[in-house]
Amino acid sequence: MARHTYQTGLIGNCAYLAHVHQNTNISWLCWPKFDSSFIFGGLLDKDKGGEFSILPDGEYTSKQYYLENTNILCTEITCKEGRYRIIDCAPRFSQYERYFKPLMLVRKLELLEGAPRIKIKCEPVHNYGAYKLDAHRGSNHIEYLGGDDRIRLTTNVPVSYVFEQQYFVLNETKHLILTYGDPLEAALSSTAEIFITKTVAYWRQWIKQSSIAPFYQTYVIRSALALKIHQFEDTGAIIAASTTSLPEFPGSGRNWDYRYCWLRDTYYVITALNHISHFEEMERYFNYITDISFSENFRYQPLYSVTGKKDLVENILKDLSGYLGNGPVRVGNQAYEHIQNDIYGQVLVALLPLYTDHRFIFRERKDSAKWIEFVLKKIELTIDEKDAGIWEFRNMANQHCYSNLFQWAGCCAAEKIAYIIDHQPLLERAVALKNRAAKHIEDCYDPKRKAYTHAIGSTHMDASTLQLIMMNYLDPQSDRAKDHLIALEKELKTPNGLFYRYLHSDDFGKPEATFLICAFWYVEALACVGRVDDAVREFEKLLPYANHLLLFSEDVDEVTDSQWGNFPQAYSHVGLMNAAYRIATKLDKPIFL
Repeated sequence: MARHTYQTGLIGNCAYLAHVHQNTNISWLCWPKFDSSFIFGGLLDKDKGGEFSILPDGEYTSKQYYLENTNILCTEITCKEGRYRIIDCAPRFSQYERYFKPLMLVRKLELLEGAPRIKIKCEPVHNYGAYKLDAHRGSNHIEYLGGDDRIRLTTNVPVSYVFEQQYFVLNETKHLILTYGDPLEAALSSTAEIFITKTVAYWRQWIKQSSIAPFYQTYVIRSALALKIHQFEDTGAIIAASTTSLPEFPGSGRNWDYRYCWLRDTYYVITALNHISHFEEMERYFNYITDISFSENFRYQPLYSVTGKKDLVENILKDLSGYLGNGPVRVGNQAYEHIQNDIYGQVLVALLPLYTDHRFIFRERKDSAKWIEFVLKKIELTIDEKDAGIWEFRNMANQHCYSNLFQWAGCCAAEKIAYIIDHQPLLERAVALKNRAAKHIEDCYDPKRKAYTHAIGSTHMDASTLQLIMMNYLDPQSDRAKDHLIALEKELKTPNGLFYRYLHSDDFGKPEATFLICAFWYVEALACVGRVDDAVREFEKLLPYANHLLLFSEDVDEVTDSQWGNFPQAYSHVGLMNAAYRIATKLDKPIFL
């Protein structure tokens, strides 16, 4: 079986995300928010998903790449009549003391060679492809009506050619700007060029301000750029992925909507960005999680919408065929109803640098004690509970080692914060809860296998327990840490370096795809225990699982090396960045790759 990879690249500006296929089509674009209906969704249904393509007459080849150190994507098309390039840009730059990030897609058409005949097809849809929008022709634009707000395509391509989907010869640079809501009220070509130039400058400056070690730097840069645009800057929420319902493996039915903010995932994203000296994202997230904290009486949900909405009712869209025919297509995620008790600790650990890093003026935060007490109370109320765990089992509850680990880590963070803000009662409470969590973790230890199982009373191994080493619950230099790592790699690692989350059956049967972040966790754990040469070797094994743009999926098929799951997956890019960071700190001398 041939290897499957996702043939798209991702662009975005922290207000929206879009996928550009190698065939020039905007195959995924949700407006006005990350979790809104798509206006282009060919990724999930070629017939009902709409289309925005710029293709030649006849056969062609395609080459796709990013402008270096940016989130601006180039697609070069070569056909018998010539060659042209499409530059796709989601504008983002600083203006008037704030970031300009409009719901606007800029597409620049550059003639590179010859006189290619091309056709532009722009057919946005509404309500997940339920119907196409009505196209209304203007003097230099086409307006699409029938959705929640007007969508306009402004262009200096003859409007008749676009409206009638007619082939024409591309003999000079052309521009197309698609907008949602407010239309473009400015000169087209000069505005497009200025927006592209300023956006290039913004992203390159953002990378220059990053502290990135030389170890496989190009991969870390691409991962960092991808992670950055997964933050919905308006509220500070960070989503797990831009897509929904891309299957974990063909025919699995494991098709989930990841366009929401998981508190757990956000902890990992913020940690990765902190490692490269980017903190603005953490401060924005602090405001998002504070709003949620003070609106919840008892427990956090595992996930929320990008605007903090709680009800993410899961529905199946039966009229959509799904990615490569793999249904169901789900909108919403039933996991919002789950009990997942690790998230309280992750919130505390994620925001700990706001108090321990003196670049932040934490003494000006008047609600620190109230906020810490609020989260500690949630840990206290849930520390002895069974939950769905990190892997979100739908019909299986256990007292999971991973959940208690992050309750332990959260209490460690609360202890440090309480010390810094000089609050003795909070400090004592955090220490007592930390010890309770540690007792539950030790109840998961199997002395025969010299390893921690996934839950109290369970015999199953779980890759999430690698975090016992990275979170320093286990001293990385101890025999217990090294033995635990050996037991996990013996049971869950594949010969080619991939890693299963677990191998026991769950609500949907036995998993058939490996989970990429687990493989990166394994690499990170190797570096932690001092097996640095092994860590470098295993890290290098994972790099070929990226697509042509160095973007990683959620899952990888062990047999075919194929990419599956939602894409690109923030978790996977976090894993790469954290593993590279950990290796770089352990190397005797830098490796420039």
